[in-house]
Amino acid sequence: MEKFFAKMCVDAMKAVETVNNKGVTKYPVKAVEILKIIGQASSDSQLINGYALEETRANDQMPKIVKDAKIAMIDFDLRKRPLKFGIQMIIEDPEEIQAMRETEIQRVEEKCQLLLKSGANVVLTTGGIDEIAQQFFVDAGVMCIRRVEKKRMRRIAKLTGGTLIAHFSNLDGEDVMDSSSLGVAKTVEQRRVGDREVTFIMECASTKAQTILLRGPNYYMLDEIERSLHDALCVVKRVLESKRVVPGGGAVEAALSVYLEHVAESMASREQLAIAEFAQALLIIPKTLALNGAHDATDLVAQLRGFHHAAQSDDTRTKWKYTGLNLENGRARDNLASGVLEPAMSKIKSLKYACEAAITILRIDDSIKKIKQPKA
Repeated sequence: MEKFFAKMCVDAMKAVETVNNKGVTKYPVKAVEILKIIGQASSDSQLINGYALEETRANDQMPKIVKDAKIAMIDFDLRKRPLKFGIQMIIEDPEEIQAMRETEIQRVEEKCQLLLKSGANVVLTTGGIDEIAQQFFVDAGVMCIRRVEKKRMRRIAKLTGGTLIAHFSNLDGEDVMDSSSLGVAKTVEQRRVGDREVTFIMECASTKAQTILLRGPNYYMLDEIERSLHDALCVVKRVLESKRVVPGGGAVEAALSVYLEHVAESMASREQLAIAEFAQALLIIPKTLALNGAHDATDLVAQLRGFHHAAQSDDTRTKWKYTGLNLENGRARDNLASGVLEPAMSKIKSLKYACEAAITILRIDDSIKKIKQPKA
């Protein structure tokens, strides 16, 4: 099962590869959406080339599939504007009331016309869509989705190369809708997954968004799988961006500990004590790993140190420098050959942060007290 999800994470992160303005290759984790749906086994989870929305069509008469989608993303309602709370109007003439209603309907239709003239065939809004606007879009064959979260809307705008529009007004006070604000995707499709309908925005223009569709018997299991997947995606991101890995299973900490002990023995100052203590502290990691695997930590760490001491002192045994812990059988092994690796960037940062935390604590060695003023 771990190989199944591991391949899924690697494929997802490779698919969202982007190059920023500085020419640096990035792998954004946010471009991979994780959607959890109860039902079937976890092995039925799948990777989908697109972005998934849990919101669906505003009206069942709208099309379920839109090819070569031009997506308009708006941050306002497409419905008649009611009076604010506390405002009352007394109008006795029924013709005047009817004129007001017609004006409201006309304003909604004008907004819909602007969207259609821009070339949009999919409309996403953070607000609502009333019956008048729905019927207008149904007649035009446009798919509309309402009540989309603003943070999701911003993400879709980035993925499709569009712009989230807050209003139609320009600097001259006129209502306009520029086609350059539209996002582009190959297909927008509503499908039934499990017991619900899900909208997929497939093959986005700007960034290749990916969706991991998680299946499982209950939400507790799905939450655990999601947390593990997110950690795996972050690890893959670090590896692909830094292009450096190190063997895992306590190999780095044991090798550093042995090396620093040799450095400490060669020094003739009191710094020797600090370096020796630092070397000793590094062994906490392999000891903790051994204890978590229910093995004899003292014996395992001693074996590990022996391998790394030989690798650093004997030129014929340098291949032992990749030796780490195998917690399945409680022995040391070549973790590079076994595929147990960690991002070098994460290892370096964890060591730096641990040192900075220790230095911060050690600097707090003074106390300030307020001297009581003698009574007059």
